[in-house]
Amino acid sequence: MDEVNARHREKMKKIKAARDRMMEDRTKEKGLIIVLTGPGKGKSSSAFGMIVRCIAHGLPCAVVQFIKGTWATGERDFLRQNYAEQCRFIVAGEGFTWETQDRERDMAAARAGWETAKALIRDPGLRMVLLDEINIALRYDYIDIDEVVSFLKAEKPEMTHVVLTGRNAKPALIEAADLVTEMTLVKHPFREGVKAQPGVEF
Repeated sequence: MDEVNARHREKMKKIKAARDRMMEDRTKEKGLIIVLTGPGKGKSSSAFGMIVRCIAHGLPCAVVQFIKGTWATGERDFLRQNYAEQCRFIVAGEGFTWETQDRERDMAAARAGWETAKALIRDPGLRMVLLDEINIALRYDYIDIDEVVSFLKAEKPEMTHVVLTGRNAKPALIEAADLVTEMTLVKHPFREGVKAQPGVEF
């Protein structure tokens, strides 16, 4: 056992030395454009985890929730009831597109949400703005992708993080982003007849 531990220590020393060298030139800080996309579950869950981290660090933040609309979500209720001063929460949709079945209304809601999002992003007092499910609005061309990318490049304050979630992120957004994660679907209980459940999906 002592020999195994000794080998482990030597291996970890080498890894630590390599890691320390790598970290020497990682000194910059900047506001990131973060895209969470893909067919797998976890995009909004990950994004709201970052919102909670911001709150824990005393960093003011905001959420604009597209598409989901009046659908009751745990994250919305939790943040509004407990952290309304630290995190502004705006609902910008009227419900999933297959529920509303009204393209003009969905477009109007998405456009209004984007106008609100721009105002929040421009506010240098906010350190993170989450645009939850905006990729769905972009996918259906409710909001112009070129306008979104141009705005983020030109007007996002230097230290503000903007997180954009939803399936099917457009290539132009992926290209503009600093960090992109694609959630891969491996297995999902919905395929086995299990409905969306509180605490897991919403």
